[in-house]
Amino acid sequence: MSSTSGSRTAQTPAEVPSAQQPEIVADEATVKARALRQARQRKLKVNLGRALVGVVVVGGWQLFAQLKIIDPFFFGEPTGIVGQLRDWIEHGTEFGSVWQQIGITMEEAVLGFVYGVVAGIVLGVLLGQVRYLADVIGPYIKIVNAIPRIVLGSIFFVWLGLGTPAKVLLASVLVFFVVFFNAFQGVREVDRVFVNNARVLGASRLQIVRHVILPSALTWITASLHVAFGFSVIGAIVGEFLGAQHGLGLVISNAQNHFNPNGVFAAMLIIGAIALTAEGGITLLERRLLSWQPPATSETPGL
Repeated sequence: MSSTSGSRTAQTPAEVPSAQQPEIVADEATVKARALRQARQRKLKVNLGRALVGVVVVGGWQLFAQLKIIDPFFFGEPTGIVGQLRDWIEHGTEFGSVWQQIGITMEEAVLGFVYGVVAGIVLGVLLGQVRYLADVIGPYIKIVNAIPRIVLGSIFFVWLGLGTPAKVLLASVLVFFVVFFNAFQGVREVDRVFVNNARVLGASRLQIVRHVILPSALTWITASLHVAFGFSVIGAIVGEFLGAQHGLGLVISNAQNHFNPNGVFAAMLIIGAIALTAEGGITLLERRLLSWQPPATSETPGL
């Protein structure tokens, strides 16, 4: 009796997955379709929210200016900003074509960004690896980081004059500290088990840095790049404020001296467009560099 009942209920291991496999595949397809649909809906909501915020801010600004709730002479107005941009595109600025000003500022910012990132990564990884160097050089790095950037800019102009090198150096300094501290902390956060395993397998110090430390610290480094490019633009603009013959910083300074808020906001709008474009490029670079990592959920349930 027991053997008969046992034969009725017993199932071979191969029979269970073969019978449930179509259901599992269907469930996976349903989950993926639902996730894709939710992602599309969220993206649509985000874009609608962004558009709504822009309409409210710009529309409210224009309305307040027309109703004289705010004085357009001091606060400007969106229509005046658009008119200023059109005038710059058609007739140029007082210092030449607006595209020339953008190109000069971008050249200074990009060069400062590259030099600052390279120096920050190299020194951050080096000091993160060698504790003795970190203890010796660390206080001096903190001292220089505490000095106001405009003071450093003045020193750079005394050393290098009013040309491009001074602006590039100032932008590089701003970028350096952002990347350095992230790279340094990223190296310190590397799991020592991975490092010890690589040493046991006979890896050299250079191989450990290349194949273990840098990939592990890459998340910290790439996270700093989003902020670093903004600082490079700030460094270039501040440098042009201190002294320049061309550039967006000079255009802003000239608009400020002539009590032209529309000109200031128009230049700021150009800088914002540049920053958003760079942010998109850095995001693509980050995805490419970190493509080996498993995808992480970036949303908290209920938010």
